[in-house]
Amino acid sequence: MTTPNKTPPGADPKQLERTGTVREIGSQAVWSLSSCKPGFGVDQLRDDNLETYWQSDGSQPHLVNIQFRRKTTVKTLCIYADYKSDESYTPSKISVRVGNNFHNLQEIRPHVLHVVNEESVTQDSG
Repeated sequence: MTTPNKTPPGADPKQLERTGTVREIGSQAVWSLSSCKPGFGVDQLRDDNLETYWQSDGSQPHLVNIQFRRKTTVKTLCIYADYKSDESYTPSKISVRVGNNFHNLQEIRPHVLHVVNEESVTQDSG
């Protein structure tokens, strides 16, 4: 999603999109996964249904690759994690990397996720 202003932490991305604060640009990209179980791939990751999800099927690291066809500025990245449903499968670390191609990706900000309670997750920026 892109946003002209700073998005408040914990804001509902769908509500922000409805009000025009952010714009979903994921459909402009090509998405790929390091692995997935049948029926738990990119379509389920992107379908806006909280009952469906991506499930990896291989050794770590588990990767989601999002490639835009041209240089694109992304100011906000929203990730939904449901610790209550996923428990041990909820990621504890997320690495966001950018570059001109897969071979020159640079990590821009590591995130460590902490479960505050079963319904909320916070992040630390490293």
